[in-house]
Amino acid sequence: MSIFRTKSVEQTLAETAETGRTLKRTLNAWDMAVMGVAVAVGAGIFSVGAQAAAFHAGPAVILSFIIAGVVCGAAVMCYAEFASMLPVAGSAYTFTYTTVGEIIAWIIGWDLILEMLMASSVISKYWGVYLNELLHLVGIDFNTNIVWGSFHIDVAPIIIVTFFTVLLVLGTKLSARVDGALTILKIAIVFFVIIVGFFYVKSSNYQPFIPPSQPAAAAKGAVSGVFGEPLWQWGTGMAPSMYGVPGILSGAALVFFAFVGFDVVATASEEAKDPHRTVPRGIFMGMCLVTVMYVLVAVVTTGMVSYKQLAKADSPSLATGFELVGATWAAKIISFGIVVGLTTVVMVLLLGLTRIVFAMSRDGLLPRSFSTTGSHGTPAKIQIVGGIVVAVVAACFKVDVLSDMVNIGTLSAFTLVAVSIPIMRRKRPDLHRSFKMPGNPWIPMLVALACLWLMLNLTVLTWLRFVVWLAIGFAIYFGYSYRHSRLGRDELGGAIPTTAGDAAE
Repeated sequence: MSIFRTKSVEQTLAETAETGRTLKRTLNAWDMAVMGVAVAVGAGIFSVGAQAAAFHAGPAVILSFIIAGVVCGAAVMCYAEFASMLPVAGSAYTFTYTTVGEIIAWIIGWDLILEMLMASSVISKYWGVYLNELLHLVGIDFNTNIVWGSFHIDVAPIIIVTFFTVLLVLGTKLSARVDGALTILKIAIVFFVIIVGFFYVKSSNYQPFIPPSQPAAAAKGAVSGVFGEPLWQWGTGMAPSMYGVPGILSGAALVFFAFVGFDVVATASEEAKDPHRTVPRGIFMGMCLVTVMYVLVAVVTTGMVSYKQLAKADSPSLATGFELVGATWAAKIISFGIVVGLTTVVMVLLLGLTRIVFAMSRDGLLPRSFSTTGSHGTPAKIQIVGGIVVAVVAACFKVDVLSDMVNIGTLSAFTLVAVSIPIMRRKRPDLHRSFKMPGNPWIPMLVALACLWLMLNLTVLTWLRFVVWLAIGFAIYFGYSYRHSRLGRDELGGAIPTTAGDAAE
């Protein structure tokens, strides 16, 4: 059979009722919205805007956030249409399997696994770093790092990953409640910092709003060298630059990381009650709240101090702005906010990682034993294995160098989901869609082009790593997945629920 074979919607929905491989539907719209905010608002809200302002766009980073938010919001609408039609675990992997074929679905699924594995490890690692900084700031002489000769281990990531792994094994609803409480606290901290920051804003710091373009090497901290150039600048031979309109666009590509996470919400669709309405509502609620928060933080950051002052710092952040205006006390509040923020990110990424593996395993593209569920209606086996892998990688290895891959992985998934909307509209116009992406096919195609453009603004090094990831993915697919695919073996059969709605209840 062809590597572009596709599953029917009926076959996909029927799998959700397979005995021993069924997830429990416990989440409502608020749970889904909180999940999106929880994973999208972490340490980055206090740092990524300042870095984009310092080395990319200046005060116009506000426009960078709006551009990234619009692109992500439009892509999220594509996810919402698919999730309302196919409320099944797997997110972009599942959506592309029913439209553009198995090989593309495999690559997206494999990319999402690596993306979430690395993101989970990186965030867990940083959680330990910021926890130690917070303890130091409040005067507690304690360190979570243990050193035996040349061997170094940080026990903090092990603690946080173990805690959420246990919660996720016990049930997604219980985890969502803990996550919700921490997310509300996190939102309160962010808005408190924003309100305080407005008292230090000076209108003169917004001038010029769009700084004139200049060579990228002109500022301290700017990435230099061929590998640090945006791919399109390297490909066209254009000299690397910062600020101006190119800076706004490259800044949008950088801050897009701030909106990563809403694809994880779609991954949990199979655990949502009344998913046709719950998932789209939850995604939109979370997306709107996150966009407002990031734009306000960008306004405060660039208004407190000049972008030129931020560019002089080794690692500019919102805390840098408070320090420069003399409000050093804010560092403690921001550090506490970062620790709380990263805590919720770890949980949602662990959830997303296991649900992608669960969906691919249930299809036979990964060993089927991974997709069994326990008495709590969760894939306990893969949750525990995934938690162990993340904890070990985070505790023992330097994983921060792979963090940039999260952006390109998410953008590639967004691109294919957007392309899949008009394809599925043409293939299955009869399917009920409680939410429809407006402007089909033009808006979905514009979304795909916008995501592709943001990808082209990522660095050459990021693209090289992406190509390596794809090569590994192809090797595993042709070495194992193609031969074990349940669709390829004709094991999915024709048995389907009485109606598509029955499978989604």
